[in-house]
Parts: sequence; C-alpha cells; structure tokens
Amino acid sequence: MAALITENFRFLSLFFKSKDVMIFNGLVALGTVGSQELFSVVAFHCPCSPARNYIYGLAAIGVPALALFLIGVIWNNHTWNLVAECHKRGAKNFSAAATFLLFGSIIGRAAVAPVTWSVISLLRGEAYICALSEFVDPASLDEFPSRYGPETLARFPCKDIPGNLTSFKEEVIRRLRYESQLFGWLLIGVIAVLVFLTKCLKHCCSPLSYRQEGYWAQYRSSEAKLFQRTAEVHSKILAANNVKQFFGFVALNKEEKELVEEFPVKGVQPSPQWNAITGVYIYRENKGFPLYSRLHKWAKGVEGNGPGPDGQEMVFLAT
Repeated sequence: MAALITENFRFLSLFFKSKDVMIFNGLVALGTVGSQELFSVVAFHCPCSPARNYIYGLAAIGVPALALFLIGVIWNNHTWNLVAECHKRGAKNFSAAATFLLFGSIIGRAAVAPVTWSVISLLRGEAYICALSEFVDPASLDEFPSRYGPETLARFPCKDIPGNLTSFKEEVIRRLRYESQLFGWLLIGVIAVLVFLTKCLKHCCSPLSYRQEGYWAQYRSSEAKLFQRTAEVHSKILAANNVKQFFGFVALNKEEKELVEEFPVKGVQPSPQWNAITGVYIYRENKGFPLYSRLHKWAKGVEGNGPGPDGQEMVFLAT
C-alpha cells in the first residue's frame, strides 16, 4: 500500500515540471491582483444593512473566487485530457490514489487565481469588514451607547453614522481589518508550506534524474509547439485543397502558395490515430527506453497504458 501511495505521489510533479508552469501561475496571480483592485474601486459597495452585509461580503470574496476556479478548470488541458481518457478508455488504467492525485493536480492549478483573489480580499479587508461589522459585540467597546445595536454597527463600513460614534467606528474597523489581514497572512503561510511540501515530495518520489526531467519538459514543450504549428499548416493546406476541388481554384497569397507547394497533403489522419494521442499520459519506459508522450508512444508502436512483460511504467502526469 505504501509503495502504491509513493508511486502515485509522482503525480504531484505536475506543478513543478517546468518553469513555464511557474511563469503562467505568476501571470495568473498578477492578473487576479489587478482584477481585484479594479473590482474594489468600481464594483464593491457595502449595502450597510443588517443581514445584507454578511451575504454581500461573503459573495464579494466567494463568488469571484468560484468563477475564477471554474475558469481555471476549463482552461486546464488536463481537464479535457481526463474527459477524453474517461470517454475513450474509462478509468480502468488508474488506481484510486492516482485518480485522486490527478484531480488534485487539476484543482491545484485552477486554485491559483481564486486563492490569490481571496488573499488580496482579506489583506484589503473591505469585504471582511462589511460582512462582520454587525456581529461585533457592543459590550466589547468601552462606553458604547446602549441604545445602538447591530443596525448601527452594520452602517460602520459606510460614512452615514451618528457623529458621536466616529471613534467607535474607527475601533471596529481597525479590529476587523486586523482579523482580516491576519487570516490573509495565515492563508499565505499555509499555501507556502503546501507548495514547499509538494515540491519536496516531487523530488523525493521522482524516478527521473533532474537532468532527465528537464529534458522531458523541453521535449513536451517542443512537441506541443511543433504539433500546433504543423496542425495549422496541415489544416490550411487541406482546406485549400478542398476549396480548390469545389471551385476549381483557390485564392491564396504568396506565403500560402509556397506552403501548398512545399507540403503536399493527400489525406487526413483517421480517428483512431487522434484517439491514440489524446488523453492523460502516464510516463512509460519500454525496454528501458523512455516514452515521453502519447505521440511518442504512438510513433514507437506501443499500445495500451498497462505495463507489459517487457516494459516498465512509472506514474507521472505530463503537461
């Protein structure tokens, strides 16, 4: 059991497999910070009303975070690779631990933006103050007038308060901002520890050397770029051939004519080939030689995901 768990922890290498992932996560975080600042200036207006404050404050933090999380899941290629894998082959090739960690890797990447949003919201404190101002215990405020209750405290985030309560307003806002920022810094600390532990686990559980991991990352990047570039050219030439067959001619510019002449396209790839290179990739070695992607595996004629008598399979999620 311990060996199975250790093997499947190799999925955690997803986050730190290449510098591109870290750069992308950094850009996502910066974009989220800018969006949060814009939202605070333009869209955030505390209703300053009992019961409504709490709902509005939580919604200001939670709803954008949820939307950013769902967008992150949708934009993650692994999500659709997993969907394709389940649709075409089912989940029979994955253990429960591997499936859990696979979902964890998808959720982890998607969590960058919502966590950043939540942290910035807590550090700013506006939504937290709006949500919890009415729940401050008046008895905790020295010499607070007894005739004022939660209805008045709910108006503290706004300017419309009785003049004799200004000092109490400052105290309440200062207290709530302290709590909000404390939670924000604690969240940053927890995330930092989790990232550190994940990176340590990745290095401890990786069956590959540091240099081979770097080579694998470079290979995946090169393969993805070349595949995308070639697919664009192939689809353009195929479309040109079909248009020409229909109209008898095709209007191409000079560059497109050169492409058609240089790369003749006579057919299309059948669906089984597309299915073979689509889905979640499990790192595999065949007779001691690594197979770095589904395309690499297809090119070498290796079938299936399960380890055979002449092959060795090591669970690793490729980007």
